[in-house]
Amino acid sequence: MTTFHFMIVTPDKILFDGDVQEVIARTTEGDVGILANHTRYAAILKTGALTVKMENGDFRRAAVAQGFLKVSDERTTVITTAAEWAEEIDPDWAERSREDALAKIEAAQNEPDRLERANLKLQRALNRLSVSGHNTGTVQPPKKK
Repeated sequence: MTTFHFMIVTPDKILFDGDVQEVIARTTEGDVGILANHTRYAAILKTGALTVKMENGDFRRAAVAQGFLKVSDERTTVITTAAEWAEEIDPDWAERSREDALAKIEAAQNEPDRLERANLKLQRALNRLSVSGHNTGTVQPPKKK
């Protein structure tokens, strides 16, 4: 299968920079698959799993936070606030983040900005748990009082 250049970029690091066969990403419009010679494309990414078929045919999954996907003639790039490979995720830390987010949601019921940040934190923690294979199930945030 033909390969193409792919990068995953966060504010802190370049998580990946190399050739791949395929990328599957979760956008606000649904999942999209990118192969070599894909038409130019841009999309907003949702917090979710990113699946990459490496040059050797192996698949790797990464947990990505919100961001952007850009396909150009030269490369495909994911620019995201946070990303990590499934095998690098610490499930204990992700679980503590989930618990902390739930506590913040409960405490922020009358503060929309804090509530939104806490919900984003919960989404990231659940995504990391899911991608790492340590899914604790879906969690419904506490209802507004």
